[in-house]
Amino acid sequence: MSNPYQEALGATLIERTFRERIVLVGVTMGGHTDDDTEDGLDELSLLIDTAGADEVARVTQRRDTPDSAFYIGKGKAEELKEVCLALDADTVVFDNELTAGQQYNLERLLGRTALDRTAVILDIFAQNAHTLEGKAQVELAMLRYRLPRLRRGAKGGLSQQGGGIGTRGPGETRLEVDRRRIMRRIEKLERDLKGLQRTRHTQRKSRGRSGLASVAIVGYTNAGKSTLLNALTSAGVLVENRLFATLDPTTRRLSLPGGEPVLVSDTVGFIRALPHALVESFKSTLEVASEADMLVHVVDASSTHPEQQITAVREVLAEIGADSVPEFIVFNKADLVDDWGASLVDDYPGSVVVSALQNEGLDLMLKRLSDRMRSITRVTDLLVPYDRGDIVASIHREGEVVLMEDMEGGLHMRARLSEASEGRLREFVVKLDDDGNLIHHD
Repeated sequence: MSNPYQEALGATLIERTFRERIVLVGVTMGGHTDDDTEDGLDELSLLIDTAGADEVARVTQRRDTPDSAFYIGKGKAEELKEVCLALDADTVVFDNELTAGQQYNLERLLGRTALDRTAVILDIFAQNAHTLEGKAQVELAMLRYRLPRLRRGAKGGLSQQGGGIGTRGPGETRLEVDRRRIMRRIEKLERDLKGLQRTRHTQRKSRGRSGLASVAIVGYTNAGKSTLLNALTSAGVLVENRLFATLDPTTRRLSLPGGEPVLVSDTVGFIRALPHALVESFKSTLEVASEADMLVHVVDASSTHPEQQITAVREVLAEIGADSVPEFIVFNKADLVDDWGASLVDDYPGSVVVSALQNEGLDLMLKRLSDRMRSITRVTDLLVPYDRGDIVASIHREGEVVLMEDMEGGLHMRARLSEASEGRLREFVVKLDDDGNLIHHD
């Protein structure tokens, strides 16, 4: 079966039989500290490990503005070259975003591949995409990233210094041909994704007609979202202690403590400065968050900077239009925290602390979630004729019945219902006065 990247560019993907040796580069700009830079490099080190490579050294510099030619200064670039030669490094990876010109100049000087953080994240996504939609989204993001970076090699062709991180996915042929073929491929992928988006939208509408409220699990990558979904619903989602282990959303039905059912969906993990190309390409998948009734924001309680991860997730949520959806913060991995996350809960009122892996704290979490869901659903009065047992069963199935009593003309039911359910049952909706007497049908 042909690979879509080969179809796009006639390239051969290089199978790595060894782990690349990577030198990391971080630059401290105005408004940031050296500690910020080190934290960023720590995360970048995890990213390249996930991509299948090893960090062998770090090079850092403090600058007011990036150098237009090399991002770091020419002298620091020469120092970087010596480090690479001494350690026999395959690739250098910047924690900052490089322009096409900076990348080209660095590779000429260093004699090896120079990449930025975005390229590493795209590479991980390329390895972890399994569904048709996921693969198309990743390929589209990679092509959009690669297009402005096409360049002519020594023999008129296009090449990078070697295989490995940043070279999986679309390969390179001749410049003039590549641009046309990549643009055609991008247009085709955009058409295909629109079709898949329509299918997904139809599926969501079908789930919406069920009258069930929807909950989207969001959070920083590797915060334990899939582990939590599995613990709550036995969903069987892949769980690995690595970044971006799952890309494709999974939706399962969950019954809350009050008996009301909801649909719970896992989402792709977010990360600091998530590449814009990925956000754009994955918008159809991320719509599960923007269209949800509630966001369960999972945070790694054992992280050294949980508040920074919360901020990063909220920035992406704002970018996809999900910042107005109610948020319920759940601090996970509390089994790795000495005080069981007490200080975190104090800092974020209304949050809870759990260990999804150990199945601890989940009962309280579900109770709080149930309470939050009730607070955002409508309490509706309905008058159902006695011969409409099907409607009575539907109300029980789609919402939470809080009162049932006989009334002239039928059975009076007061229930918490979603807006969609209330709309479908509109002919049975009634208004009552303060004394509980029927005023009229809505």
